Amino acid sequence: MNTEVFEALALLEKERGIPVDFMLDKIRKAILTACKNSYNGNEDAIINMDPDKGQFDVFLRKTVVEDVQDKGREISLLKAREIDPNAAVGEKVGVRLNTKEFGRIAAQTARNIIRQGIRDGERGQVMQEFQSRHQELVSALVERIDPKTGAATLIIGKAEAVLPRSEQVGGEELKEGDHIKVYVVDVKEGEKGPRAIISRTHPDFVKRLFEAEVPEIYDGTVEVKSVSREAGSRTKLAVFSRNPDVDAVGACIGPRGARVGAVVNELGGEKIDIVEYSEDPVKFIASSLSPADVLSVEVDPEGGRSCHVTVPDNQLSLAIGNKGQNARLAAKLTGWKIDIKPESGFYKGPQAQAEDAAEHTAEETDD
Repeated sequence: MNTEVFEALALLEKERGIPVDFMLDKIRKAILTACKNSYNGNEDAIINMDPDKGQFDVFLRKTVVEDVQDKGREISLLKAREIDPNAAVGEKVGVRLNTKEFGRIAAQTARNIIRQGIRDGERGQVMQEFQSRHQELVSALVERIDPKTGAATLIIGKAEAVLPRSEQVGGEELKEGDHIKVYVVDVKEGEKGPRAIISRTHPDFVKRLFEAEVPEIYDGTVEVKSVSREAGSRTKLAVFSRNPDVDAVGACIGPRGARVGAVVNELGGEKIDIVEYSEDPVKFIASSLSPADVLSVEVDPEGGRSCHVTVPDNQLSLAIGNKGQNARLAAKLTGWKIDIKPESGFYKGPQAQAEDAAEHTAEETDD
């Protein structure tokens, strides 16, 4: 029986990754609880468990008395001397217990505590698994898709997490068995255990993808200063090189566009603009409106991080973007409020700008 117990614990460690020592501690506590319930509150027990030797012994310490009044806590001198010939009244001796004598209630108590120990062990492991990957890019296996909500249950290492539909890139259809990458935004401890908040729409998801593809970002030569994103549609990435001999934008694009292409493929074709960061707001704002050309940037002299940008007439719709997306992402990327006007000074209203942008997008598609 002892051998079976330790074999079961070894199997538990192998299958669930819960250390044997952790479970032995839980079993000790379970046995003490069983003793307390079965022997009139007596939990003064010595528990010897040695997996290597297959040893599993429990001794309940009882006080030696002439006349036993409490069988759970006392033992007669006659019986005590059968265990220890030198036993004397007032001393304590250890009575070897047969765990079968604990009874149904004691056994159930032990089982419940052991089950709780398993849950605690797994919970601790899941929390450790997620915390070690906090704000990191991780690979995950799609285990199942909820047909009603579209939420995907993912397996990450030995842990499980849910990717809500709202955190999936628009237009992508995940299938059971798919291997995907996700970003661990946060880890929270809830009533049902630790929960990882994961995303494929978070701006830092794109940042981590570039770190994985661009060695210069990983080693710190190139720094990603900011990211603005409308998931499934377009992302803008501002990068800066600490080495004057390294072109930050070129490093991110890669030979023949291989590096940025790998990221675009992971994002299902999402457009990515890589621009050069500058401490000079005029330069940074101008580059942020890429792919549009900028003629001038006038910073509001009264502060407030707002500016007026002038672009060629034929670049106005490109600068603004489809439904204002390009200008909106540039504003998020730089942290500046950007007012865009054409070189001629003729300023169209928002509706006309949106129509121009839509027309420009259609032309791009036709080309």
